[in-house]
Amino acid sequence: MNKKKILVVDDHFVVREGLKLIFETEENYEVIGEAEDGEKAIMLIEKLKPDVILLDLSMPKMNGIETIKALNEKSNLVPIIILTTYNEGNLIREALSLGAKGYLLKDTTRENLIRTVDAAIRGEILIQPEISKSIFSAKKEEQKQSSDSFNIAITERELFILQAIARGCTSKEIAFDMGISERTVKAHLTNIYSKLKVNSRSEAVAVAIEQGIIHIEK
Repeated sequence: MNKKKILVVDDHFVVREGLKLIFETEENYEVIGEAEDGEKAIMLIEKLKPDVILLDLSMPKMNGIETIKALNEKSNLVPIIILTTYNEGNLIREALSLGAKGYLLKDTTRENLIRTVDAAIRGEILIQPEISKSIFSAKKEEQKQSSDSFNIAITERELFILQAIARGCTSKEIAFDMGISERTVKAHLTNIYSKLKVNSRSEAVAVAIEQGIIHIEK
């Protein structure tokens, strides 16, 4: 079986070495390259063709957000997972809105790391409870300073689907749980995107959490 290829982008040598040790024991993955900044990462992505990218936010030359924006300009299709020490709602929301498939803190467990990488490879997004709380808290703080409201008519089924994709479920899994076809799930997703004014699952989850439509509990 061909292993999925991971590119690690972090300016700390110890972090890169630690991640390589973790994935050395995983039969489905291998770290095929590493970079200490976004500029080098972009060059390696084109050369090595990784299946997923683990990306730090704070780096010299080009930080994580700048790297995602640069990759988006190149129509990058490689899923990106943010792995950082910054648990700040606004940063999390920006990364997810730019298309990141996950946002993990560096003190996350090995199991959460592997689950998030698994979800990203499938094209899904997986949000940990502590991350959703940070987004929710940041939005509540904004609402204290603004009288603007964000009223969206989300149906019960759409809410179920939003919560499911935030947990990393696939359309097939959601269809099975709801007793409907996968095509119907995708139709609901189209309606959700339209209502939330987004274009991807990552953006849908980010907006739904920041607006208090869903809130992931531990």
